Amino acid sequence: MKLVLIEAPGKFEAVSKYLGAGYKVIPTGGHVRDLPEKKLSVDIHNNFKPEYVIMPTKKKTVDNLKKEAAKAEEIYFATDPDREGEAIAWHLANILGIDPKTNCRVTYNEISKSAVNEAIKKPRPIDENLVDAQQARRVLDRLVGYKLSPLLCKKIQGNLSAGRVQSVTLKLVVDRDREIEDFKPQEYWNVSAELAKQGQTEKFKAALALAKNKKIGSEAEVKQVLVDLEGAEYKVAGIKRQTALSHAPAPFTTSTMQQEASSKLGLPLATTTKLAQSLYEGIDVEGEGKVALITYIRTDSVRVSPDAQSKALEYINQQYGKNYVPQKPNVYKSKGGAQDAHEAIRPISLERTPDSLKGKMQPNALKLYKLIYQRFLASQMAEAKYDSVSVDIDAGKHKFKASGKTLVFDGFTKAYQTEKTTENDEENSNGENAKIPPLEIG
Repeated sequence: MKLVLIEAPGKFEAVSKYLGAGYKVIPTGGHVRDLPEKKLSVDIHNNFKPEYVIMPTKKKTVDNLKKEAAKAEEIYFATDPDREGEAIAWHLANILGIDPKTNCRVTYNEISKSAVNEAIKKPRPIDENLVDAQQARRVLDRLVGYKLSPLLCKKIQGNLSAGRVQSVTLKLVVDRDREIEDFKPQEYWNVSAELAKQGQTEKFKAALALAKNKKIGSEAEVKQVLVDLEGAEYKVAGIKRQTALSHAPAPFTTSTMQQEASSKLGLPLATTTKLAQSLYEGIDVEGEGKVALITYIRTDSVRVSPDAQSKALEYINQQYGKNYVPQKPNVYKSKGGAQDAHEAIRPISLERTPDSLKGKMQPNALKLYKLIYQRFLASQMAEAKYDSVSVDIDAGKHKFKASGKTLVFDGFTKAYQTEKTTENDEENSNGENAKIPPLEIG
């Protein structure tokens, strides 16, 4: 029997099913060893060496793991593919007496039969650089939090904790609050004209063009402009037309997924995280049992594997036609400082459409899956194309400007709408319109 240790119980059914006979899968429920709660447990005079103990709530789990490990031919650590997962694997290896330098570590970015079975064929040593990175974070948390948390509890309220994240976040909030307090409000006014082409009723807005973008600073100035404009003739002085291209948005990272789920679905952060975790670990699909739907959800990368990209392009060609396939595959660059350890968040299979899952899963989980599905699909599609027009209008001694665009080819917006690509944008005070009627100079 080969023993495979995973983190979350939610993955148990899917991983067990994919590995089949000959493997025993056991979830650890996360970390089993940590710094003890009641003391600092970091030797600051000895290279910050941490003191680890078995967590009180995990003693039974560890006893069971030791029994199972004694009977196993081989042991694999298939914890999550991140720093925490690597550290959990390292702790387990130490507890079970396994050399971390042996090929005992298994990672996969998606819980699918092919990914899990391929990963189990290619075990590797535990990456001690990742372990050190997690350990450094944990030690920093303890060094900051152990001394700062009691102060917070005393000065603010009980039961508060601080650490490397909360402390820096608090500073950012305080700095921002000071900026707000120091802000000096300045009065300004916008002037726009509502116009229609001669003989037509359809209206559009044009904004007063100001010298060097200087705002009108008082009501008196506005009144003078309005006096100047009384009885003025509005004439088209110039027209500039061009084709504008809008590139597809990148597939989701953890943070962009959370932001879009909040703005588009109204989901709180905690709900989004919980739903995404269930989509990654697997959900019960009627008639199929536990099925994982998306790749690993903790990522700051927008990279997509060549295999997933190739399948996406084939799917787009079949479903939408060759015009929607970009001439060159879309490649996105991760932000500076991103670890790029994992792919972007994407569906495991585009064949498993959101429509095919209607009525088979929780509504909010389906909404989030649909958002991830459509965003990834759009990220691999061709650009949207617009006819863009900018119009200069003379009115006495004043000049106005109006601009707008008309969708010519929908491209990626066929699959996914962003705020910037919505065709019917509301008119605003800057004279930007969804549509401007055909105009001629004069």
